[in-house]
Amino acid sequence: MADNKLDIKTLENWLWEAACKIRGEVDASKYKDYILPLIFIKRLSDVFEDEIIRLSQKYGREDIVEQLLTQDHKLVRFYLPKEARWEEIAKQTTNVGEYLTDVVRAIARENPKLQGVIDIVDFNTTAAGQRIISDDKLKELIGVLGKHRLGLNDVEPDILGRAYEYLLRKFAEGSGQSAGEFYTPREVAILMSYILDPKPGNEIYDPCCGSGGLLIKCYLRFKDKYGSDSSIEPLKFHGQEILHSTFAMAKMNAFIHDMEAEIALGDTMNRPAFLNPDGSLKKFDIVTANPMWNQSFPQSTYENDPYNRFTFGYSPLSSADWGWIQHMFASLKENGKMAVVLDTGAVSRGSGNVSKDRERDIRKQFVENDFIEGVILLPENLFYNTTAPGIILIINKDKKHKNQILLINASKLFKKGRPKNYLPDESIKLISDIYLDWKEENGISKIITKEEAAKNDYNLSPSRYVTQDGEDDTLPLEDTVIQLQEAEEERKQADEKLRNILSQLGVELQ
Repeated sequence: MADNKLDIKTLENWLWEAACKIRGEVDASKYKDYILPLIFIKRLSDVFEDEIIRLSQKYGREDIVEQLLTQDHKLVRFYLPKEARWEEIAKQTTNVGEYLTDVVRAIARENPKLQGVIDIVDFNTTAAGQRIISDDKLKELIGVLGKHRLGLNDVEPDILGRAYEYLLRKFAEGSGQSAGEFYTPREVAILMSYILDPKPGNEIYDPCCGSGGLLIKCYLRFKDKYGSDSSIEPLKFHGQEILHSTFAMAKMNAFIHDMEAEIALGDTMNRPAFLNPDGSLKKFDIVTANPMWNQSFPQSTYENDPYNRFTFGYSPLSSADWGWIQHMFASLKENGKMAVVLDTGAVSRGSGNVSKDRERDIRKQFVENDFIEGVILLPENLFYNTTAPGIILIINKDKKHKNQILLINASKLFKKGRPKNYLPDESIKLISDIYLDWKEENGISKIITKEEAAKNDYNLSPSRYVTQDGEDDTLPLEDTVIQLQEAEEERKQADEKLRNILSQLGVELQ
C-alpha cells in the first residue's frame, strides 16, 4: 500500500469519521448503504475531472472542453452532468437528500450501464414520517468524504471494495462472515494477475467476483504489458456475485475502468449465469477467484448438478473448496488456466488418513491427471477477517512442465503492517519470477513430481516440502475443526449403513 496516497490506516480513519457523522440516525449495518454510493460519486467526479484536464491539454481551455462534451459525450468514457459533480454537491445546504437522490438518477440516466446500480439508493427516504438521515447529517457526511481525492492515480483501483470490506468488518461483521464477504488483499490480487498473465482476446471469469478486484487487477496487468494500442484485441470479463450490494460495486468498478465486462447477480454454485445456447457451461481462457473458504453446500448441490461439474467427486459438507475448484475447472477452455485463493487445508486435508477422505480423493485425481501446476503458501495475517495464511492454487489444462508441480513457500516474504501484514513489491516480483521461470529457490520453492506427491498421499502443502526456520507444523485450528466435522459426517454415514443392514436382518438398533 506504500505506493498509494490513501493507505490502509488513512482509509480506515476516513471511513470511521464518515460513519460517526451518521451514527445514531442509521443502524450500523446500513452505514455502507449511504457511504459507498457517495464514495462512488466522489470517485466518478474526480475521474471525470481527470478526463477534463486531459482534454484541456488537447483543446486548450476547460470551457471549450465543457462545450464539446455537452455536444458529444463520447469524447469521455462516461459523462457527468454538472449538477452531479462533487464541487456542486458540496455547495448544497438545503434539501440535500433530495438533491443527492436526483444526482444518482441523473448519473444513471446519462450512463445506462449504471441503471439499477447507482440509482437504487434514496437519500431522502423516511420511516414513520421522519427522515432517516437529516440534511444536516448528509451535509456533514459530504464534508468528510470530500477530504480525499479519488482519481485514478490517487487511490488503489478497488477503493470501493476496500471501503466496503472495512465497513462490513467494522459495523456488520456477523452478516458479512455468514455471507462470505472476503476482500482479497491488493498485493495478492496483483500476484495472481502476474501468474495468470492475460493475453490479447482472453476471456476472464470470476465466479464469486465480489467488488471485482481480481478482474480489475488482470485488466491493469494487461494494460501495463500491452499499453492502450487499439489494434490489440481487448480482454473480456465475466463475473457473478450473489450479494446485490457487492454486485453493484463490481458493476461500478468495471464502469469506472471502462472494462468490457458482464457482471451477473446470482448463486453461481446452484444457478451459474454464463451458459451456452445448449445450456452447457460457458468456458473461459482464465478463471480467477477467492471464494468463501470452507463454505458448506448441501449434498444435493453436487448430486443434482445439471452441468456435469463434479466428476471428480463430491465435497464434504464441512468444506466446499473442491466443489468451487471443480466448478472453475469445468468453466475452463481446453488450454485454460486458473488461480484460486483458498484456505491452506484445501491442499492437505485428508492426506495420511487410513480411511477414505473426499477432499484427498478429489485432490488425488487432479494430481494424477496432471492438472495441478503450482501451490503458493501465503504469509499469515494478510486477509482482513482472518489471520490464517491461505494458499494460491494454480490449475492449468495445458501445462508446459508435464508431471511436475511447483511449490512455493512465501510464508516469510511479508512486511509487518498495521493492521495487517502485506507482500511488498519485491516479494511479488520474486514469487512471480519463480513461477514464470519455473525454478527452485533454496528455502522458498521446490519442484516435485506426481510420484513424490503420491508418496506424501497427495499432500501439496508447500511447507511440507520447503521448510523454513521456526516453522510451526501444528495443525491450524480451522483444519482441526473441519477434520472433526468430517469424522462426524463419516460416523453418521456409518451409523446409517449399519441401521439399514440390521433393519434388513430384522434387528432394530436402539
